[in-house]
Amino acid sequence: MTMTMRAVVVPRHGGPEVLEVVTRPRPAPGAGEVLLQVKAAGVNHLDTFVRRGMPGITLPLPMIPGSDASGIVAAAGAGVSGVKEGDRVFVSPGYSCERCRACLSGNEPLCRFYGLLGEHRDGTQAEYVVLRASQALPLPDNVSFEEGAAFPLVFLTAWHMLVARAGLRHGEEVLVHAGGGGVGSAAIQIARLLGARVLTTVGGAEKAAKAKALGADEVIDHRASDFLAETRRLTGKRGVDIVVENVGQETWEKSLLALAKGGRLVTCGATTGYEAKTDLRHLFFKGLSLLGSTMGSRAELLEIAGLVAARRLRPIVDRVLPFEQAAEAHRLLAARAVFGKILLTP
Repeated sequence: MTMTMRAVVVPRHGGPEVLEVVTRPRPAPGAGEVLLQVKAAGVNHLDTFVRRGMPGITLPLPMIPGSDASGIVAAAGAGVSGVKEGDRVFVSPGYSCERCRACLSGNEPLCRFYGLLGEHRDGTQAEYVVLRASQALPLPDNVSFEEGAAFPLVFLTAWHMLVARAGLRHGEEVLVHAGGGGVGSAAIQIARLLGARVLTTVGGAEKAAKAKALGADEVIDHRASDFLAETRRLTGKRGVDIVVENVGQETWEKSLLALAKGGRLVTCGATTGYEAKTDLRHLFFKGLSLLGSTMGSRAELLEIAGLVAARRLRPIVDRVLPFEQAAEAHRLLAARAVFGKILLTP
């Protein structure tokens, strides 16, 4: 095994052109850790935020981006049990103290010390990455490395939003924004699996057809029509029970208006801006709930992996690029020219 590795690095904040592929010493696992030989790593909007910089947040640059990946365990440190050299695994993107009340009750994202690979410490877009053994979860035999790198962050995010936070019930109506994105394409499938009627917004006819194929009952092309007017028309002016929101400033006000009485808006991000306006009259008069959501638990992730293995959920891979095209991956995300996930391979 060579003692060096290649990795994508964000050396400083800026445009996609700042990304570099560098050679670094290959890390070694310590006690309770494993060394993962990465076969595929996911690219997420989070990577673009890390690259551009986030107001009020100081990131430890230079940083290797990437939150999810899959591969083979190359070595295990002292005291590791349950995972061994040669195992096929996928990465649990989040980490926490694993000892506090939040962690022990399955609410790891509420841990004071919760963090994400590729945001709070070096991530997965490298030939090798050291992980806590608890972050290396078994990849089912019938799930490819590409699929294993495509589902962890986005499916866990969507599952936690719909199930744990919004409490989706069979027969409810759900509006999923950005159905062509990683979280959106996962949310369509999860909501359909759980018996909801699914409406989704996408940009363009090609994405509309793909969203329909994923199981969306109604697809709204936000480039051709107003999604609020269409949602009201498609629900007989009632509105939807749940809005899955990650667009932010651009869609926030109309998302609230798209809710039925007693509806829930659950949000995990703000790709178009974070200063959103809320008319409180609608909030209290209609009995609405605004719910924030970040990631989820490893228990949820294992449940999702089982559903992927059973082919009841399907990770959507738009394309696979080499590390050297990481900047192109960022440009494609910014241009919304992707349906599902982009992966990088060494």
